[in-house]
Amino acid sequence: MRLTVHTDFALRLLMYLALDEGRLATIADVAARYGISKNHLMKVAYHLGAAGYIETVRGRSGGLRLARPAQDINLGDVVRFSEPDMALVPCFKPIEEDCAIAPCCGLRGALARANAAFLAVLDDYSLADLVKPRASMRALLGIEAVAPRRATAGAGR
Repeated sequence: MRLTVHTDFALRLLMYLALDEGRLATIADVAARYGISKNHLMKVAYHLGAAGYIETVRGRSGGLRLARPAQDINLGDVVRFSEPDMALVPCFKPIEEDCAIAPCCGLRGALARANAAFLAVLDDYSLADLVKPRASMRALLGIEAVAPRRATAGAGR
């Protein structure tokens, strides 16, 4: 099984946003950090926004952020969304192609089980699970840790 570049970029973008929590990230910055296509990443961001995984803030100081906490974003759901056609062989497609052995073929059932098992494993993970080595991942991507907020004099009056 092979996931598409679209899914790869979707997962990378979500991971970046999970690591850069508290700040807005730009598509240009994410693309540069990963060394990937900015144009392709824009399409991915659009689809993730339409699905409710990310929020976009327009304008000069705009950018992207997660629409919900990373622990609430299920990896299996993201892959199912990003890979609407997970047909491993032509006979899995909605309009089945002619196959001489279709009535008694064991391959279709075996591949269907394998596909279900693949997705079941992904269902056990959240986006938060993917970014657990936070400090190491931030360092590799050049993301500065969010500085803790200081209490200011007169706050809470």
